[in-house]
Amino acid sequence: MKISTEFSKYASNYNIHNVIQDKVASKLISLVNSNPKNILDLGCGNGAICKKIDWEYKHFVGIDFAPGMLELHPKSDNIESLYGDFNDERLFEKLSTYQFDYIISASALQWSQNLEKTMMHIKSLGSPIALAIFTSNTFRTLNETASLEPMLKSADEIYKLQKQIFNAKFEIVNYQLDFDSTRDMFRYIKQSGVSGSRRVLDYKQTKKLMNEYPLSYLEFEVVFIYSA
Repeated sequence: MKISTEFSKYASNYNIHNVIQDKVASKLISLVNSNPKNILDLGCGNGAICKKIDWEYKHFVGIDFAPGMLELHPKSDNIESLYGDFNDERLFEKLSTYQFDYIISASALQWSQNLEKTMMHIKSLGSPIALAIFTSNTFRTLNETASLEPMLKSADEIYKLQKQIFNAKFEIVNYQLDFDSTRDMFRYIKQSGVSGSRRVLDYKQTKKLMNEYPLSYLEFEVVFIYSA
């Protein structure tokens, strides 16, 4: 299953399960050091960033590759929600015809197929940035227990990339999400979209992992890259 299909499939339940993503969106908004009037949100999902903006803006453009998410995004005369994939160069060709005062991306760019290329495209738009990207330390203990290689880039890898491309600040934040049971934990992983459509364990292996997982919580690590 494609990642975009995974997010669309669970779009209606996303608000129930996106506790960490909501915290990330709140912090990201707090890092925006002005009240921009023309805003681009890459990987807008169902509108977490849009809903948290507490200043008046002229034009908000939200981009996402999951139609199910876009259907739930806030709608108004000054909000434009568009289907688009930041892995597709044609998206940035289209976005280059807009004028943005700020570019925001919360909990999405970790799914870039080529993060360096995507960052270069973002830079080409010539606007201040506030980006939040999940790292390989997300689900660290779960991956170690199951002997799985992380899907995502490490904080060090992302730091080196962004340092070459942006003149920006860099911050690492760790979160944890507690659960009453491992069953609830695995249900969250499935329905929140954070698994990125990954299916590498069969039923027997999954059951073994649930029995052996040593924590009552999941770990998340997020890097924040933002204009000074």
